[in-house]
Amino acid sequence: MGRKLPPFAAVRAFEAAARHMSVKAAAEELCLTPSAVSHQIKALEDFLQTRLFDRSGNRIALTLTGASYAGKLTHLLDAFTEETEAVLDAHRPLRVLSTPGFAARWLVPRLPSLGFARDIRLRVSNGAPSLDFATNDADVVIQWSDRPTPGLLVEPLMASSRYPVISPALQARENVRHPEDLLRLTLFYDETDDAWPEWFAAAGLAGASLPPGPTFPNCELSTTMVENQQGVSLAYDAVARGTIASGRLLRLFDVSTMPMSIYAIACPEGRAEEARIAAFRHWLRAEARAEGVLPQQLPQAAE
Repeated sequence: MGRKLPPFAAVRAFEAAARHMSVKAAAEELCLTPSAVSHQIKALEDFLQTRLFDRSGNRIALTLTGASYAGKLTHLLDAFTEETEAVLDAHRPLRVLSTPGFAARWLVPRLPSLGFARDIRLRVSNGAPSLDFATNDADVVIQWSDRPTPGLLVEPLMASSRYPVISPALQARENVRHPEDLLRLTLFYDETDDAWPEWFAAAGLAGASLPPGPTFPNCELSTTMVENQQGVSLAYDAVARGTIASGRLLRLFDVSTMPMSIYAIACPEGRAEEARIAAFRHWLRAEARAEGVLPQQLPQAAE
């Protein structure tokens, strides 16, 4: 036996008019004329065989039956809208914005293990990725800072120490055997959080006069220069492991800087538990935890 339901257009017209307490405002919301909204409401009243509004000139007031019915309809339509948006979201790409270094050296090599990797639309930012989700066309941002931001869920993702890396060809030419050997080579410096003084101090060369070298805005540029045999940079262990394992880079010495938090996941708080955003967040954390780079202060929530 089929459901006995009123016309959906009539339900929408009545609910909007009841919510705004205005036929004109409902017409503007639904892109209809006030006359069309009034006709839809009358059709619903005829279907229900009861009055939903008391009318006095251009003014309307809900009857007791109308007020009860409107409250239930608003709740049902909100749930209907939420479920519809969830289905629509499941069929569009998950938009991820990140730094180029994180994308190239960590995320992309691991994506095949993510069940919905084909539905990821990845973009990289030349600078710090924007956290303005109203304009950045992203669902999730992998950012450098784990600083709390109002309205966003920000979860630390990686902590890492740093150590010098060199290309195999440059190592063969320069025969770097001791930390002081680096002082005669070109060193690459980071625009933010440069740690060469810290590393040399840990290597027993505190206060050493460091050679001049170019400064880059992100670690991906300096790492690429190292791969091209142009000098030596301080690499983040959490990001560089794969490149070192491939043989494109060599780690120099057993000395490392103290670990620091380097990457975090950010998304709007209200969307954090949407199915694919939550699954992507949990997958990122599981990958980082498996490699031992998940910051210890991150709560060990159930995945």
